[in-house]
Amino acid sequence: MAANHHVFVLTLFALALSSIPLATLADSGTATFYQQYVPSACYGSQPQGVMIAAASDAFWGGGAACGSTYRVTCIGAAYLGIQDPCTGRSVEVRIVDHCPGGCAGTIDLSKEAFETIADPVAGIVKVTYDRYM
Repeated sequence: MAANHHVFVLTLFALALSSIPLATLADSGTATFYQQYVPSACYGSQPQGVMIAAASDAFWGGGAACGSTYRVTCIGAAYLGIQDPCTGRSVEVRIVDHCPGGCAGTIDLSKEAFETIADPVAGIVKVTYDRYM
């Protein structure tokens, strides 16, 4: 009887975990965008495509973030007066660069990646981001 109770409790626990929205497991911050993609701190002058990003000191880790893939989702305007800049889409980006101290955002997306999740007119948006691979 006790074994059945443990299985029931573990099943409930698993169901509870599976119902947690992914965004609650993600980190949150802000995203900005940039347009000069090479050279980069991770890959020098080797182009890495356009769905790329620069990590801020918040998760750069002395270069440990290089090559990591993150899923980034816009969750709202960073400033009052900007109405709903989000597109409702997420984007997967590869970290190729370091956005040094004084960076305006937690993650600095390529312009193409930023346009996927938000209107570039906003300039900076609130986001969630989580390591994808």
